[in-house]
Amino acid sequence: MAAKNSLPSIHRYITTHSASGISRFDKTIPSKALWRHVPEASFFLAYTTKSFPVTIGDDADLDDYTNAFASPPKVTVSGGTVLRVMDIGPGVSSPMHRTVSLDYSIVLEGSRSYGFAESVSIEVSNAVARRALPNAPNGYAPEGSACPSPEPVIRSGSTLSPDETSWLAKRRNQTQAAMIDLFSRINVKDFDAPGFLNNQAKNVSALPNIGIAVSGGGYRAMMNGAGAVAAYDSRTANSTGVGHLGGLLQATTYISGLSGGSWLLGSLYMNNFTTVPALLSDNTGTLWDLDYSVLEGPATISNYWRTLVNDITDKEDAGFNTSITDYWGRSLSYQFINTTDGGLSYTWSSIALQPEFIEGQMPLPLVIAVERTPDQLAIASNTPIYEFNPWELGTFDPRSYGFVPLMYLGSNFSAGKLQQNTLCVRGFDNAGFVMGTSSSLFNQGFLVLNGSNQSSILTEAITQILEEIGEDNNDISLYSPNPFHQYNVETNPSAESTTLVLVDGGEDLQNIPFHPLLQSSREVDVIFAIDSSADVETRWPNGTSIVATYRRSLISTDNGTAAFPSIPDQSTFVNLGLNSKPTFFGCDSKNMTGVGPLIVYLPNSPYSYFSNVSTFDLEYNDTERDGIVQNGYNVATMANGTVDEEWQTCVGCAILSRSLERTGVAIPATCQHCFSTYCWNGTINDTFPGLYDPQLVETPQNATSSGGSNATTSGGIKSYGAANFLAVSFIFGVCAVQIWI
Repeated sequence: MAAKNSLPSIHRYITTHSASGISRFDKTIPSKALWRHVPEASFFLAYTTKSFPVTIGDDADLDDYTNAFASPPKVTVSGGTVLRVMDIGPGVSSPMHRTVSLDYSIVLEGSRSYGFAESVSIEVSNAVARRALPNAPNGYAPEGSACPSPEPVIRSGSTLSPDETSWLAKRRNQTQAAMIDLFSRINVKDFDAPGFLNNQAKNVSALPNIGIAVSGGGYRAMMNGAGAVAAYDSRTANSTGVGHLGGLLQATTYISGLSGGSWLLGSLYMNNFTTVPALLSDNTGTLWDLDYSVLEGPATISNYWRTLVNDITDKEDAGFNTSITDYWGRSLSYQFINTTDGGLSYTWSSIALQPEFIEGQMPLPLVIAVERTPDQLAIASNTPIYEFNPWELGTFDPRSYGFVPLMYLGSNFSAGKLQQNTLCVRGFDNAGFVMGTSSSLFNQGFLVLNGSNQSSILTEAITQILEEIGEDNNDISLYSPNPFHQYNVETNPSAESTTLVLVDGGEDLQNIPFHPLLQSSREVDVIFAIDSSADVETRWPNGTSIVATYRRSLISTDNGTAAFPSIPDQSTFVNLGLNSKPTFFGCDSKNMTGVGPLIVYLPNSPYSYFSNVSTFDLEYNDTERDGIVQNGYNVATMANGTVDEEWQTCVGCAILSRSLERTGVAIPATCQHCFSTYCWNGTINDTFPGLYDPQLVETPQNATSSGGSNATTSGGIKSYGAANFLAVSFIFGVCAVQIWI
């Protein structure tokens, strides 16, 4: 080492969490670097683990690291990892490029030169070993412990939670800079959009407030929605070029998902708010490996079904009821959470503990399910809708109108309070169980498998569940004890039940999760609605979902729900082509019954790939997967503006619309032109349409990759013969509606 070292001191900080799940820094190990010296260099053992993936239960990795100080590892740890900081003097050759290890080097200060004359220099940085998400105390089995003070309670749905209110102050400030950056690339002629946004710096409430809603529809919805999210994410390569919309995600406040849409949200948020291209290119495990069906499990997991049954048995042994959704959710986790144990200890409430989320650096995720009241088989159009956000589970429905702290879901509440001498349960809100609840319609897949000879252990487990809950309840998720027991007893349909029953968020036909974005207290100005529904025989949307939300708005007594724009019938959608191209609804707010958002409706359409795969197709190779994601990217961008070069501008106008009205600024002529092009003008054509059979919109050379490892620009699966779809009937009001899946 040089005699005089001008390099700054190095500190290593390790995050952990308290018994109640609150993130904190570990203080048992000094943060300051402890150097070991060798000739011409020094080494600091910043972290080491004995295994990979890492075992972190009971802080096992911290114990291993502590022991490593007394007996430092050699260059490598067999089956584990080593993170070292090296201080190498000027002119000294590194010893690390000819060793037995594969090294990933990051220059923290100064520069490092290679034999081929390339060098790099970056600013100083401290190393952090992050360990926050897997915070359930006992794997999949919920576990009680002493309650915090003050004790958690059920709060009224009359306002947003204090947590969300304080978070919004941070997020809205974050979105302002992102929005200004976005509009530096969106050219609204005759209007200075960045200047307008800058002028609102001291009045954040005047800024546009953006929401994204990702529909259900199984893997089709997950992949199509992923394409749109990739298009909106400035982290996606090439997404900020001409005709693209990268940065819209960074400017978004809320993103909601149900069923397949919830899988997308879970994939992003359970993996440190990763990017869609990262999901597609990951080859370290089973993340988004759709080559295998979740009914069979990944080849890397031996005794897959035995493992799942053991996990669910642990929950039962802890005293909690289970359903087929527990198996479904555990299966999903192996594809959507990047851990070898399928995210066994990952909880939805742990999102609220992530430092980046706390600072408002990502949108607020909202997952939807609907209530199924005792003895109810058909789901009514105005059934209570429940949301999972990072802090709470609850509903704005005036009949129940309450929210429970999500971290303590599974605790014994009654009349809005914890019962005396009870423990506070944690770990009930397993992330896979939340995603499984929102997509519990897929429990049917387990029933198909249950009728086969493929897995006797699964057959026995599911048969036992069906004997306990009945064949008619195979789509349910059991939340027992019911957190809303004896809460709002005069109106709450489940007040007398000890179990809250939730089912697939799309079973009321509202397959686009508008509801949480329509709460007036959230003040959403524009909703980008990504519709991947399979409404017609050929498995494309025909507007059924948005029609269902409109009809609910006409009969609903929901407290504080924003106005919803007028929506035409499904026949009009097809006859006018509203289901084949982007359409704006609610452009003229004066024609609405109250304050409400503008809707940008984005139906799944075949731009570069026939993405109309069956909802119950459970296996896709990488080419199919990436092709559907790419198609979703092209739907969101209208093939990067090649179908309409003004689309980027018109998206900007949709974002600005309510903000301009709120601040008394005249709508620019450019935006008026956009609205005349994309807004539904009130025309109705309810003639029953023929077979809807769209062709590819764009030519292959117009497509731009959304980041998939095998992105494709044309082709796909167009087949929709009788053997390839299943019809499911739901009751909507007094009419039976058939959905092709």
